[in-house]
Amino acid sequence: MTGPNRLREGVRTSRPIVLTSHPAAGGAAPPVQWGAADPVARGPIVATLTDPAACNAIGTHSGAYSLYRALAVAAGQLRADHRPDFSDTRPAVPIGPFPQWADPRRIVSLDPWGHVTSEAFAARIAAGCDIRPTVAVTRARLNMPEIDLAIRAGFEQTGGMFPELVTRPDLRVFLPPIGGASVYLFGDPALLGRPETRVACRIHDECNGSDVFGSDICTCRPYLAHGVEVCIAMAQRGGAGIMVYNRKEGRALGEVTKFLVYNARKRQEGGDRADAYFLRTECVAGVSDMRFQELMPDVLHWLGVTRIDELVSMSNMKFGPIVASGIEVVKRVPIPDGLIPADAQVEMDAKKAAGYFAETVPDAEELKLAKGRGLLG
Repeated sequence: MTGPNRLREGVRTSRPIVLTSHPAAGGAAPPVQWGAADPVARGPIVATLTDPAACNAIGTHSGAYSLYRALAVAAGQLRADHRPDFSDTRPAVPIGPFPQWADPRRIVSLDPWGHVTSEAFAARIAAGCDIRPTVAVTRARLNMPEIDLAIRAGFEQTGGMFPELVTRPDLRVFLPPIGGASVYLFGDPALLGRPETRVACRIHDECNGSDVFGSDICTCRPYLAHGVEVCIAMAQRGGAGIMVYNRKEGRALGEVTKFLVYNARKRQEGGDRADAYFLRTECVAGVSDMRFQELMPDVLHWLGVTRIDELVSMSNMKFGPIVASGIEVVKRVPIPDGLIPADAQVEMDAKKAAGYFAETVPDAEELKLAKGRGLLG
C-alpha cells in the first residue's frame, strides 16, 4: 500500500509500505525443529522485517494489527526499524513446560515457547537478532458487576493473502494475521498440568456489542459472566479456572455482517423466530458460521490441560474439537435459564434445536413463535 508519511520537519511525502511477507529466498534464517522439548533446540520464530534474510516464518508478529502497524509507519508515528526493549517483560507467573509442547501434532497454531522468547534467546537478541515474543503472561484483577451481584446473592466458595505460502516452500512456519486469544487464569497457575487438579473452563468467542456494551439480543455477556463465576468457584475449591477469549466477532463474520443480520431478523415477516435464525445469517453472509474451531484447543494444550471437569459451554462446535484433540470433558455447564435475556430467547431456542447441549429442546411449534422486541422496540 502507499500512504502519506509526515516527516519530522512537517514535509508530506508518499512512499510504499510492504504488507506482503518475506519474498527473499535463502539467507541465514535459523532452523526450526517444531516439537522440540526446549526452546533453544526448537529455535526462535523470526517473522520481523528488519532483516528479511533471517526470517524463518511467513506472516507477522503483529497478527490482525499488522495493517495498523503499517499505517503507523506510513504516518511517521512509528519507525519501521523500531526494536523493542524487552527489559522486565518476562512472564508474571511461570507457565509450563508441559508434555504437549513436545508433541508436534498437539500444538500447531501458536508458539508454546512464545512467552519465554526474550529469556531463552537473550544472547541472540543482544547480538542483534530481531526475535520477538508471541505470547505475553501478566497478572490483573477483574471487576465485573455481575460477579459482585452474584456474591451479594449468596455465591461464595471457601475452598490477508500471502503469496509466500506458494513461493517459499523452505519456510515451514506461518503466523497468520488473525485475531488472537486472551487467557484469564483463576487460581494458582502452578496447579496447571497436574492430573489431580480440577479444571473449569469457558471458551468464549468475542461479542463486542454484548460483552462490552451489554446488548441483550444474545447471551454472550451473561454466559461470559457465568463462565467467570464458575471459574472463580473452581479456584476457590482448590482447582483452576480458565477463561479463553477469542477474537472471532460475530462467528468470525464481523460486526457489520452481524448487525445486518440483526436487522434482517427483526424486520422479517412474522418477526424474529428461532426457525429462521440461522437462515437469516446465511442469506446475508452465505454461511451461518465461519469460525474454524479445530485449532482452538491448542491454547488448552499449551496450558497443560488433559481434562476439563466443568466446560462452561453448550456449543458442540467447541466441545467436539476439544474432545477430538485428546482432552477429556467430564461435565458440560449450560447457561442458567435465569441469565438468558428475553430478547436472546430466539438465539437460545435456535441453538438448542440445532444440537447444542441442553436438557430440553423446544418443539417445532415453539420454534415458529416470534419472540423478543421489534427493530425499534
